[in-house]
Amino acid sequence: MRLFLDILLIITSVLLVLLVLLHRAKGGGLSSLFGGGVQASLSGSTVVEKNLDRITIFLGLIWVISILGIGFEIKFAS
Repeated sequence: MRLFLDILLIITSVLLVLLVLLHRAKGGGLSSLFGGGVQASLSGSTVVEKNLDRITIFLGLIWVISILGIGFEIKFAS
C-alpha cells in the first residue's frame, strides 16, 4: 500500500505542476511586473479553463488524500 501511495503522490505532483503551468495568468502578480499583465482578458473563463480548473482541483484532492494516507501509514505502522 505504501508503494502505491508513493507512486500516486509522485504522479499527481508532476501532473499538478503541469496543470498549474497550463493555466492562463489572471494578472496582478509577478507577471504584470515584467509586462505580462498588458494583455488583460475582457471575457470570462472559457469552457477549457473551467475544465482545467476542475481537473486541477480533483488532482489536488487526490494529492492531499495520498499525503494523508502516507502520513497515517507511517504513524500507525508498527
